[in-house]
Amino acid sequence: MDIQTLYDFVAERTSKCKILVVGDVMLDKYYYGEVTRISPEAPVPITHVTSEKETLGGAANVAHNLARLGCQTSLAGYVGDDYHCESLLGKLTARGIDYKGLVTTDRPTTTKLRVIGGHQQMLRLDFEEDEPIEAHYAARLQNYIEQKLSESLDAVIISDYGKGACTEAACQMLIKACHDHGVPVVVDPKGTNWLKYAQADYITPNVKEVNEILIDRIQNEDSQVEKAARYIMRKYKLKNVIVTRSEKGMSLVREEDTEHIPTRAQDVFDVSGAGDTVIAVFAMALAGGLKPKDGAFLANLAASVVVAKLGTYAVSQEELLAVLKKMF
Repeated sequence: MDIQTLYDFVAERTSKCKILVVGDVMLDKYYYGEVTRISPEAPVPITHVTSEKETLGGAANVAHNLARLGCQTSLAGYVGDDYHCESLLGKLTARGIDYKGLVTTDRPTTTKLRVIGGHQQMLRLDFEEDEPIEAHYAARLQNYIEQKLSESLDAVIISDYGKGACTEAACQMLIKACHDHGVPVVVDPKGTNWLKYAQADYITPNVKEVNEILIDRIQNEDSQVEKAARYIMRKYKLKNVIVTRSEKGMSLVREEDTEHIPTRAQDVFDVSGAGDTVIAVFAMALAGGLKPKDGAFLANLAASVVVAKLGTYAVSQEELLAVLKKMF
């Protein structure tokens, strides 16, 4: 592993990477506060709100990671005509993310509102509809994707959060269109219908997601992870699998070999958003011409930054360079 090469790539070449993220776009809202008593109205804790924040979530968080790393980033998916959409678009604009691929629907903008007391999540409110998106909205998104591919892209990410954007028809259309243009597709999966991702170049499940599609559960051990990944590749016609494995790092399984990449020692506060970072950094590496094993190594390093933060977080170019610099 040549750390200097990876450092130079992150410092100098990410700005040339053109990446499209397609999937379930979300807004994450947080209310932070202190809990000192129980409500007299019902047996629930009273949270005195001391601060709040809104950040990009789901597929939008994948795009956020790419933008903070310096990539030319586009985002496609579905939003509603509501306040949450206005906030989402403001944040995308501030990060320089092209959101012309967002289709406005009659659904609410998918939003997750979390109440945090101290460091403990106490409540989550979801604003969403998760039925498959209607055909006339899907047609508008397809038109945008075909136009975007004709403008040249280096990689496409499918970020599936099970909120209706990533139907089997949509995923298969996108994968075929990308391959017609010679563009690799990287998928972050959701649910158990992985046939919709058939022929994708890479898929990035965690161990829990792998176990959801297996009859016999596996343990988080090298040999079992590799065996399960090869079964997945055969059954679902997938070219490569990257399994993220929490404290054990990740495994890159390809037809010709397997690479087990250990994690870095770190304090873990919150794993939310780490999968978004992994797929963003790995796709960026592919887009920039790095070898897959180098991309997986870089993605693993980036995830180590994110899990040390509380709440959804997007790693920056400066943070990733700082981690790499410590390895010289």
